[in-house]
Amino acid sequence: MNDFDQPYWDQHWRRARHHGTAPNPHLVREVAGLRPGTALDAGCGRGAEAGWLAARGWAVTAVDISVEAFTQAAANTVAWVRADLTTWTPGTRFDLVTTHYAHPAMPQLAFYERISEWVAPGGTLLVVGHAHGHHVAEAAATAGDITAFLDGWEIVTAGDHGHDVVVRARRTA
Repeated sequence: MNDFDQPYWDQHWRRARHHGTAPNPHLVREVAGLRPGTALDAGCGRGAEAGWLAARGWAVTAVDISVEAFTQAAANTVAWVRADLTTWTPGTRFDLVTTHYAHPAMPQLAFYERISEWVAPGGTLLVVGHAHGHHVAEAAATAGDITAFLDGWEIVTAGDHGHDVVVRARRTA
């Protein structure tokens, strides 16, 4: 099992320099029709999704534990915060909270539940993660696992897409 701490992520991003900078296609599909507002990219890595959102008018806060990821980040219109998402708490709620394959040093479902608390009433939570059976077993979840703690939310999208699980929900209260 991985610790998913800062040294782990710094090493990951040093090795991942060859990865592209295009945003996750699930984000593009799920968020393209939403009215821009405030957004939090939780576990942003080098910020491809944060940059895409900012370019479309979102006021983006991007949070990651890795110093190395931030040295590779390109978007200048994003508020970058280096913090551990298992202990960091924003001072506000957001119209959109999104996470893409974040692997925190805490149980995966507890992390998703934690970040869901940061969604403003009427706002959107978008989780793109590893489906069960993925090689990072401790970071895997099902759509049912995630939606189980979203009582009082409107579930817009919930399903497995190949190796990915995608859940989009709107906070109704």
